[in-house]
Amino acid sequence: MVEVQACKLSLPRPSLSSSPPITSLLFEPRSTSLALMHSDSSVSLYPSLSPFSPASSQSQAPTPTPTPTLTLVPPPSSSASFLLLQNPRPSSGCHNPRVLFIVAAPHRAGAAVLFRFYVLQKSQLFTKAEVLCSQRDLEYDRKLGVLFNVNHGISVKLAGSINVFAMYSVSNSKIWVFAVKMAGDDGDGGVVLKLMKCAVIDCCVPVFSISVSGELLILGEENGVRVFQLRPLVKGRIRKEQRESKSLNFPNGYDRKTAGVEASMEVACNGDLEGRIDLNCVSLKQRSVRFRQDSSECSACYVAFKGKKVEHLKSMMPSFIPIKAVSIQAFAAKTFLILDSDGEVHLLGISIHHPGSEITCHMKLFANTLKVQKLAVLRDTSTRGRTIWISDGFYSVHMMTVSETDASANDDDNDSEEKLTQISVTQAIFTSEMIQDIIPLAANAILILGQVLKLICICNFLKLVAWLFLFSGHLCSRPD
Repeated sequence: MVEVQACKLSLPRPSLSSSPPITSLLFEPRSTSLALMHSDSSVSLYPSLSPFSPASSQSQAPTPTPTPTLTLVPPPSSSASFLLLQNPRPSSGCHNPRVLFIVAAPHRAGAAVLFRFYVLQKSQLFTKAEVLCSQRDLEYDRKLGVLFNVNHGISVKLAGSINVFAMYSVSNSKIWVFAVKMAGDDGDGGVVLKLMKCAVIDCCVPVFSISVSGELLILGEENGVRVFQLRPLVKGRIRKEQRESKSLNFPNGYDRKTAGVEASMEVACNGDLEGRIDLNCVSLKQRSVRFRQDSSECSACYVAFKGKKVEHLKSMMPSFIPIKAVSIQAFAAKTFLILDSDGEVHLLGISIHHPGSEITCHMKLFANTLKVQKLAVLRDTSTRGRTIWISDGFYSVHMMTVSETDASANDDDNDSEEKLTQISVTQAIFTSEMIQDIIPLAANAILILGQVLKLICICNFLKLVAWLFLFSGHLCSRPD
């Protein structure tokens, strides 16, 4: 039996007469930052969310912690994402990644896209960052942000990882890949960023979800997903240039002095994956490369779901209904969980022998009887197991643990394939209202957004005590 206690989760509200309802959540696990999307398209940013501190005993209620400082992002906003800024230069003395929050919005009646960048400062406050950009279709305005001169259209979707983010535009049928790096300080304790547009992908089929994780870009399509390596997209095409030089300095230290010697050098357009620009490179001009969605030029790989036959209500003839990949969650470095529009979860394993080589993928279907509507994955590298939270979109959330396995595409062992689909349900939580969104905080904590617009934080300490934080409403929990 699990003992349950509850208390109110206190978060600062915007200084408005009435707070707009919450529509969705974003959470950054490294800094425990929380973003609340509101119905008026504003965003509330909370750094270092810690809704409780452990009680001294199980019989005591959790001790409140200092209230995080609210940063309000004014409307409009159409999509947002967290991103980690990893400094590629160890000599700079900055080793810890900085947290960046990016917001996209329409501008000039949708004729352009406005990017706003908020950096989490050491004072635990999100502030707007100054951005340097030199490409002709990117323009920085100190009051607004970065103006990207492309049509916003119906909607855009952002997905970020480390130093890289991607934006998908439904109306333009394009995906843009951007690199961000820290260029310095602004003198007031803030950070100056450098923004580079690296690649454009022309889409020939609809994209229903997008994920950027590590060195991979994954697109959710009909009946499957498409996997790209980020390195060719960010670095650009490698080209050879002929230059005359009087001195050739080779990497091994050998120096040959000649006159009128042509040197053949391979040059990357945009530096490396971390956003660095090599100062010794022959050409420093930033160029964005262009690919087709179905092109194999950048080592892309498409992997399909298993086909499903569905009976029509008015006909006995079976037909194939396209299944959409609606959610992509990183499970490990090269393993992902895919939720399809039919409510089933697939395990995607990716094998890359070396950067730039072809991608091989392996897709497995999780055997479960629940029609999943919401999927949330916690990547905890400190344990061999992974925690997965699923919900049917009604009144229950199920916590599952999956042991760390090798999802290599070259694994043909039947026993290994059985391990890929073996999961254990460790907890089931029932709510008094229908569930709209779920976000994992830790292996024993989850945020739940109810459809009656109530935010709940559930914590289960080693299956002994479950702390519930909520604005209002009732909730019960029991082990399966």
